[in-house]
Amino acid sequence: MKLTLRTIATISPDPTRDIYVWDDDLAGFGLRVKPGGTKSFMLQYRNACGISRRITLGKLGTLTPDQARKLAKERLAEVVKGGDPAEAKSEERKAMTVRQLCDAYLAAAEKGLILGKRGLPKKTTTLETDIGRITRHIIPLLGNRKVRDLTPPDVARFMRDVIAGKTATDEKTGFRGRAIVTGGKGVAARTVGLLGGILSYAVTEGIIGVNPVRGVKRPADERREVRLSPEQYHALGEALTKAERNGVAWQAVTAARLLALTGCRRNEIVTLRWVDVDLAGRCLRLSDSKTGRSVRPLGAAAAAILAGLPRTGPLVLPGRDPERPFSSLPKAWLRIVAFAPDLDGVTMHGLRHGFASVAADLGMTEITIGALLGHSAATVTGRYIHHVDTALCAAADRVAAHIAAAMDGREDGAEVVPLRRAP
Repeated sequence: MKLTLRTIATISPDPTRDIYVWDDDLAGFGLRVKPGGTKSFMLQYRNACGISRRITLGKLGTLTPDQARKLAKERLAEVVKGGDPAEAKSEERKAMTVRQLCDAYLAAAEKGLILGKRGLPKKTTTLETDIGRITRHIIPLLGNRKVRDLTPPDVARFMRDVIAGKTATDEKTGFRGRAIVTGGKGVAARTVGLLGGILSYAVTEGIIGVNPVRGVKRPADERREVRLSPEQYHALGEALTKAERNGVAWQAVTAARLLALTGCRRNEIVTLRWVDVDLAGRCLRLSDSKTGRSVRPLGAAAAAILAGLPRTGPLVLPGRDPERPFSSLPKAWLRIVAFAPDLDGVTMHGLRHGFASVAADLGMTEITIGALLGHSAATVTGRYIHHVDTALCAAADRVAAHIAAAMDGREDGAEVVPLRRAP
């Protein structure tokens, strides 16, 4: 048939396959109908080497049949002159910008096609962090650059700019939101790591042949050793008591106590569900943590807090909507530490480090501490820790008791055995 608006309207999609309808008047010009009903104009031809090629001209609606036919004739004229429109289109695709590549990468990640740790799709929280780094650092500095033109010196220059704070900003985001973007070596190292992942995706898609991030040395991530002294733990206990008296939400006070006594990550406590709490087994059975499914032993002090909480819904720390978690913890934490000047600089993640430091001071092994914190198994022995035994419960109990005693300003009676460092 001749492809016109009237004849095209009579073509119905097949839910099991693509349908191709070719025009009688112009050889190679046709229409493809997808199972979902999308209709696109096509052109099929043979290039100068005799290889059959097919290109999409545009969708029905974007192009009318007459416009598509005219475009098809122009492409066929290129073929007569020795050109190859499909190859030209491929080259044009390879010339995409970094901004376009980032959009394609995020679209693939949202569909679960970008795999992270342990070969699993990236988590929503990880994607949110990626979007922030792309929006705040990669796009402003590299967004308009052609992906195929990027070189290792370009990546090194990008890294230096982030370290120097060229993308640093402090701006409002919405009615109460605020975005504070900093520079520094740590931010630069993690952002270049993400850029390397995005460009690896470009390699697998055939957009570029070599990843320009490869070979660029990133600064070492400056990991601080966070230790809370007994005096700081006592200051934290007093600050939490004052916070309760001054109207700070009970969810925030409870979350802070649980973070200090369990060593859990902030999101693990904020999103904790009652179905994951096993008080009889003295553990948390987290169905989805940063490292996947994880079992965390509970000390008696932490278990007692959980046992005394009301159960008003599925979440341990519900927000105004019982079906959604308490979301104001970061702001509430700032109110809590304001009651204790000694806690200046102590973060919620610092409580996790503090928990690990207390466990180390009590003479516990690295494998035990890793099991208490829910680290991914980095050793052969670590792979066999799938459940909480009495030894891990006792270890969690000992650490939690030591911290709880310090927060209350009393001695817990646990003997701390200082270990000599190997030379």
